[in-house]
This record gives sequence, C-alpha cells and structure tokens, in this order.
Amino acid sequence: MMVSTKGRYALTVMVDLARNGGDGFVSLSDIAEREKLSMKYLESIIAILNKGGMLTSLRGKNGGYKLARRPDEYTIDEILILTEGTLAPVNCIMQEGVQCDKAATCSTLPLWAGLDKAIENYLSAITLEDIIQGNRKKMLGDYCESCDPAE
Repeated sequence: MMVSTKGRYALTVMVDLARNGGDGFVSLSDIAEREKLSMKYLESIIAILNKGGMLTSLRGKNGGYKLARRPDEYTIDEILILTEGTLAPVNCIMQEGVQCDKAATCSTLPLWAGLDKAIENYLSAITLEDIIQGNRKKMLGDYCESCDPAE
C-alpha cells in the first residue's frame, strides 16, 4: 500500500481545518499558504472531500471550508479511502471479497488479507483529534516498540 500525494494532501487539509477552523470557514488560499501546497491541486482535493460529505462550504467573501463534523468523528481510514479508493496492499483484495482466480490455492492470500485488516484496524482507530492533539502514543501504539513517543 502506498498512499498517494492526493491522500496525503487530503489528510493535511483535514488536519489544517481541524486546527484552524473552529466554528468558522477557512479559505483555500489560507490552507495553501500555511501548508505550502499548490492551490490548483488543493482545489481538486477539496472537491473530493466536499463531495464525500467531509466538509461544509460557503461561497462569498467570508466563505471557505470547514469540517462537517467534529475532529474526533473522523477516522484516518475514511479520509484515505475516500481519496485513495482503497488501502489494500495487493490488487486481489481491493474489492469486497477476494477477486482472484487463484484464491483457493494461493498460499500468500492469508498474509495479504491479514495485512489489509491490520491497516484497516490501525487507521480506523486514529482520528483527526488524535493527530491535532499530538497523541503519538496512540499513533505509534504497539506497532513501533523501538519508537519513543516522547521524541
């Protein structure tokens, strides 16, 4: 699994809105300036997030974007799945159920299915709130025994 620039930027936008939005709307140009991201590329990402119901938008002078829900109600997997389509580590398990002619005899399929489940479990347990609060212990969890959350 490789998260594309689109997925990373979408997460960056959502984190920025969680940090800077409050009850008001945030302009795309403010996000682009703070995060040092291309406005043109952000426009396409915002469109995906907005169409996916993650954001509320307002046109006009004081318009912009804000989160449609509280930061603790967004999981990282839902943001990435919306922008990436899938987080599956291999093509044969990208759809609902296994889509492979060799599934019945594939000795590595359980490995990929297990990895897919671990990714899903990990990313669905972390929220935007965890990121903006800097909850490194939760983000690192049991997945990084040699990492020091205080670093």
